[in-house]
Amino acid sequence: MADPQRKWVTDDVLTYAYLLLYIALSSGQIFFNKWVLSSKEVNFPYPLGLTLLHMVFSSILCFMLTKVLKIMKVEEGMTLDIYISSVIPIGAMFAMTLWLGNTAYLYISVSFAQMLKAIMPVAVFILGVAAGLEMMSCRMLLIMSVISLGVLVASYGEIDINWVGVVYQMGGVVGEALRLIFMEILVKRKGLKLNPISVMYYVSPCSALCLLVPWICLEKPKMDEQRTWSFQPLILTLNSLCTFALNLSVFLVIQHTSALTIRVAGVVKDWVVVLLSALLFADTKLTLINLFGYAIAIAGVAAYNNHKLKKGTSQASSDESEPTQSVPLIQSSNSNK
Repeated sequence: MADPQRKWVTDDVLTYAYLLLYIALSSGQIFFNKWVLSSKEVNFPYPLGLTLLHMVFSSILCFMLTKVLKIMKVEEGMTLDIYISSVIPIGAMFAMTLWLGNTAYLYISVSFAQMLKAIMPVAVFILGVAAGLEMMSCRMLLIMSVISLGVLVASYGEIDINWVGVVYQMGGVVGEALRLIFMEILVKRKGLKLNPISVMYYVSPCSALCLLVPWICLEKPKMDEQRTWSFQPLILTLNSLCTFALNLSVFLVIQHTSALTIRVAGVVKDWVVVLLSALLFADTKLTLINLFGYAIAIAGVAAYNNHKLKKGTSQASSDESEPTQSVPLIQSSNSNK
């Protein structure tokens, strides 16, 4: 018989290993994308093309893992109506988020982009209220005010602010907020249960198609003109593989930990990205005002996460007491977190 204490220690070690893997891959992917897009490094300044490559690569790997090798299972229940009304909007918003978020790296530093992403809960809450998914309250208004104040202070402390990059990053934030709203609608109104690999299986091809048209119109002519089709295939393949590995790491973390753990790991990852970017990239100049504002914003984000988790726990308790009204959960693995 296996020693229970040894098994507990092994499970604990595995949990920490998955968390470290998630933080390393999530932080590393942000730096990898910046490195590939930077004119001073790999010099592939085509965020649309890079994001399109990620989605095509993800679509192919998802198909191989689920349909050919059958290592992972795609959840059943998808219908044409659900795909058109829910998956296509989610895929379009996912494409928009990755496209605009990667484009922002051409104009602003990684650390500043990460600070601006802290405004995400505010966008999600405002859109949630508009969609009837959230209720306005004094507590939430206070939390949103704290986050907004922190982001404003961090922006004020930015030395070389580029408003084009800020607009792109804010566009990516709005796209991600809309994606989360559509996914919540998919759960509450459609009642479809999907694991992360299923989400990527259905969403990646849709996102690739949404990116294909703007890529043909906006970036392909530039690539033809500048003859940059002779890019480095090994680097771009590794970049795409890292993106897919990040999605799988989210899948593993969700399986072996809790919602609170993944949120705390996300906050740790944000600070790792902000601080490491100052060491890795010459365009990153952190100031005390930057860090002070970001700390305020992160405190607001932590309060928001705590509020959402308490709300989720109370909802789960009520669902257990009324099993006929239970709502299945859906998880998403967004590589640009």
